[in-house]
Amino acid sequence: MSQNTLKRTPLYEEHVARKARMVPFAGYEMPVQYEGVKQEHLAVRNAAGLFDVSHMGELELEGDEAGAVIDSLITNDVSKLTDGRALYTCACNERGTIIDDLIVYRLRADKWLVVCNASNRETIVPHFMAAAQGRCSLEDASDRTALIALQGPKALAVAALAGADGGSLHELPSFALRDAELAGVECLVARTGYTGEDGVEIFCDAADAVALWRGLLEAGRELGIAPAGLAARDTLRLEARLSLYGNDIDDTTNPLEAGLAWTVKLGKAAFLGKDALLAIKAAGFNRKLVGFEMVGRGIARHGYPLLDASGTPIGVCTSGSPAPSLDKSIGLGYVTVGHDAIGTTIQVDCRGKAIEAVVVATPFYKRPI
Repeated sequence: MSQNTLKRTPLYEEHVARKARMVPFAGYEMPVQYEGVKQEHLAVRNAAGLFDVSHMGELELEGDEAGAVIDSLITNDVSKLTDGRALYTCACNERGTIIDDLIVYRLRADKWLVVCNASNRETIVPHFMAAAQGRCSLEDASDRTALIALQGPKALAVAALAGADGGSLHELPSFALRDAELAGVECLVARTGYTGEDGVEIFCDAADAVALWRGLLEAGRELGIAPAGLAARDTLRLEARLSLYGNDIDDTTNPLEAGLAWTVKLGKAAFLGKDALLAIKAAGFNRKLVGFEMVGRGIARHGYPLLDASGTPIGVCTSGSPAPSLDKSIGLGYVTVGHDAIGTTIQVDCRGKAIEAVVVATPFYKRPI
């Protein structure tokens, strides 16, 4: 996609004004960093960070059968949700491989919100539209919706300073949501995120995004809030062992081998991919997504081959980076079963040089309680 055809979020000018480095991402011009990846990463770990994630897709489904339509397309079970609650899930194809990972929000019994990855919006919208045909209404609300993520140990303190409703958000359970007013903007606030920290994700009208963004930054100024870009979002989610679609999961991987079996409810009624996943579970799988730490000097990167201790190929790195919170380099990758046990020595082929690594328990980082 050429630079001229890239989309821009409602906050594009705010990023440019702060001299963010803009890059193409999922069809959008997005800020990859402002002051620096490490500074932004540590701001989120130690105080609060603000992310523009308005490129994400939002689907609104309404009608008595809306929940059933969603349930037929996802691996998790929406029947467990009550009003104002959400869940993480995969959506699979008939082969049981992942076409996207989603968060599903139940606003009411007859009104639902599904958030998909920006890169998969053109796939997910028609996929859900076909299932909804004649059963419920579906609107692709992505272009009229802004989404801002406020993350970090001081995130809720920032929210409390941003508006009358912010002070009560600490009572909101994880994966719950409610209406609120922040910085004078009417919002839908969910206690979800993609960083391994506490915080919220805030939906609002695209026209209100600038006021909300500026209001949150001003409210958090004395608390150390910082705008954060895609690069810090990636290192944060990697430390928390959160999968990235297109790297760790895609339509060649299934949720069982990807460590997402907890999102797969094989006991529920039929859903797309269920038969294939039952067969995969019965037959077993020959690879598994594992976390590893580099022992030798080197940085694992997406696509680097993984080797056993003798140098035989056993898999591939799907994500890798220095971990600013841990002062070490880490990675995720698929390895053949038998090399997946914690403590197993492996090697990463870093551009022709084999660097020692060790399989470790994940998440790599857990926030202090």
